[in-house]
Amino acid sequence: MGLYDRYLAARVRVSDATVPERIALVITEHDLLEQGAYETLSAFLKWAFETGAEHVLIYVSVLDKAAVPTLENAFSELDSPRDVAVRGPDADAPADAPVQVSIGLGGREEFATAVQHIAEDAAAGDLDPEDLDEAEIENHLVFQTPPDLVIKTGAERLSDFLIWQSVYSELYFTDVNWRDFRRRDFLRAVREFQERQRRFGR
Repeated sequence: MGLYDRYLAARVRVSDATVPERIALVITEHDLLEQGAYETLSAFLKWAFETGAEHVLIYVSVLDKAAVPTLENAFSELDSPRDVAVRGPDADAPADAPVQVSIGLGGREEFATAVQHIAEDAAAGDLDPEDLDEAEIENHLVFQTPPDLVIKTGAERLSDFLIWQSVYSELYFTDVNWRDFRRRDFLRAVREFQERQRRFGR
């Protein structure tokens, strides 16, 4: 680790500010085609958990749905310090896994599916519409972990990811492409998070 990286790591470690417990990463299928992409992903997970994160959400934006099975297989073999669960509308993977992965599942699709399930419960008499609140909606979402920090590489857009869960998240955009993403870029994101005053919609 270089001198600048050690400086950033020390700033993060000694700061009184809160370290993000839940970190989300937004990348694309093309990012994962780059040489060393999965090694960088493994390193990212290591950095996150070493910093104090409890959960990491990874969203892979895809243009070609046919690529999803191949990406799912790659993530099943990912070298990770914590358990990895690839989740979707019909996934049986645990909702509280330390590393949760979404491949090509947009936030609008996720929310629409949740609304459909809620409507089915109401029609079956299992849910009184008067009892419908934010918590009930969240129980029907694929990803029930709202991130503290969302990191997006390469462009300033979220690519239709976690449109419900990220409403109060701190967003960090970097023009560094995934193939060039390094530990110092991760530490910069965490440091900027620590320097912000979170308002949670207030």
